[in-house]
Amino acid sequence: MKKILLIGNGAREHVIAETLKRSPQDVSIIAYGKTRNPGIAKLADRYELGPMDTFENLKKLAQEENVDFAFVGPDDPIADGAVDALLEIGIHSVAPLQTVARLESSKSFTRDLLAKYHISGNPKFHVFTSPEGLEEYMGKDLEGEFVVKADGLMGGKGVKVSGEHLADVNEGVHFATQCIEKFGRVVVEEKFIGQEFSLMCFCDGKNIACMPAVQDHKRAYNNDEGPNTGGMGSYSDCDHSLPFLKQSDIDEAIEITKQTAAALFKETGTLFKGIMYGGYIATKNGAKLIEFNARFGDPESMNVLPILKTDFVEICEAIINGTLDQINIEFEKKATVCKYIVPEGYPENPKKGEKIEIGKYPDGVKMYYSSVSLEKDGIYMSGSRAIAFVGIADTISEAEKIAASALKSVSGPVFYRDDIGTNALIQKRLDMMQDIRG
Repeated sequence: MKKILLIGNGAREHVIAETLKRSPQDVSIIAYGKTRNPGIAKLADRYELGPMDTFENLKKLAQEENVDFAFVGPDDPIADGAVDALLEIGIHSVAPLQTVARLESSKSFTRDLLAKYHISGNPKFHVFTSPEGLEEYMGKDLEGEFVVKADGLMGGKGVKVSGEHLADVNEGVHFATQCIEKFGRVVVEEKFIGQEFSLMCFCDGKNIACMPAVQDHKRAYNNDEGPNTGGMGSYSDCDHSLPFLKQSDIDEAIEITKQTAAALFKETGTLFKGIMYGGYIATKNGAKLIEFNARFGDPESMNVLPILKTDFVEICEAIINGTLDQINIEFEKKATVCKYIVPEGYPENPKKGEKIEIGKYPDGVKMYYSSVSLEKDGIYMSGSRAIAFVGIADTISEAEKIAASALKSVSGPVFYRDDIGTNALIQKRLDMMQDIRG
């Protein structure tokens, strides 16, 4: 039997647990999180609650259970050194050590790394450690078209874009100054115009294996309006690309990921073992890098893992052992659409501690629990995204209808976007890219 320690309690970890249990091998999941996720609880043989920013409890649990390896789901424990802590007691993880996890936790580290090793995809950028020169760089050098990125993790709220979140240079300077006060530095870079896509890759430090491309939807409301969220839903296509992408966009993104893995090892002497997830944007000049993450995306993990054909446990072991090039990783040729149910007021003033009821939803829909907790009398929301529904079919349009068919099964103070994966929204993406590319 394989004993796997799974760290995290969101929908991403729920789908990771489900995919591990789908392995033809005999798998026992030992779960550890801040709250009790009902979906993970059904799949785990043991479930312990504890802090995610200190690791003594985690190490104790891993030793008690004599686990084979760990899978760290969320970004914060990875950035805080959970993988390093487990390695101290001889337990390897599918997640990177702290020094190479800076790929996500420090925006300046990543921009500097790409610049130093002459990897394409970087924007024009500057790292500031004081407010001096901010106004001139935003207004003059970048002509008022800029992005401000906090240098540390801020739960999806650390990036603001001119014209979307920042009305003018003054607002940009104000936000950048706040970032400097919190993290000691801030990255200001040129704003790319195009369509974003996520390309997640399994990585053993030297080899990468790519998953289907996915498009996430960050804005809270229909038609991409409202504040940024952790992601309201996402879709992928049956050909593992996206309707608005060229093959060259995917090829360029793969090459950037490959070269970044090699550069990380040259720079740190440490192999990146885990999920290297590039947030890219297709522009008129090809694929550019928005950011890297050091773990599975949420919701993107729910698009790719349910259609993974290869034994996930075997992939995890190949990541740890550095033998990813020795296995053939396959995904079903299916389209997927994920739609999130979130609390009223999310993301800025979400209702917390409210009970929700999940009624019957149609067969064929996959459902994942996110920021909810299982109490004696039912399921309660903690204030972030609550329930994800996923449709899988031969086309995006069919997958969208399947996911949408379940949305009304959740009752309580919730809302959702019903336009994700629809023909109308995808056509907008296609029209925009046609416009940009001429």
